[in-house]
Amino acid sequence: MADDGARFWGRHGAAGLLLRAPRPDGSPAVLLQHRAPWSHQGGTWGLPGGARDSHESAEEAAVREAHEEAGLSADRLTVRTTVLTAEVAGTDGARWTYTTVIADAAALLATVPNRESAELRWVAEPDVAALPLHPGLAASWQRLREVAARIPLLVNEQR
Repeated sequence: MADDGARFWGRHGAAGLLLRAPRPDGSPAVLLQHRAPWSHQGGTWGLPGGARDSHESAEEAAVREAHEEAGLSADRLTVRTTVLTAEVAGTDGARWTYTTVIADAAALLATVPNRESAELRWVAEPDVAALPLHPGLAASWQRLREVAARIPLLVNEQR
């Protein structure tokens, strides 16, 4: 629990996957998850992600969660960088973190939503901010977009 009483998912922090892929015109799209109504912040759009296990890096957790929540295979993804997007002091002195892992796919991959998703959708990057975003993604979207813009999108890569 944070000093302000907010609760966070994952004793060892959490991580999410910001997956980019080229649209037919070559511009980037990102994969978003419309969170199931019953979930925390249900009805908002966010990234596939969740709690880190004690033995996992942020990259491992984000890729695992993307497989669980969207049916994405790790061998189709190329991790590009990580961004610490939230860090909160806990009442016990510990710090909780959320890390966004930016990765690319060579194409708009098919997805298979699990029960945590009302929908999964590839969204043109400029259209993301117009959606009702999960508060954490809304707070970090501009920064994530700036970081991603400095990393050339992988296209036509054989995977």
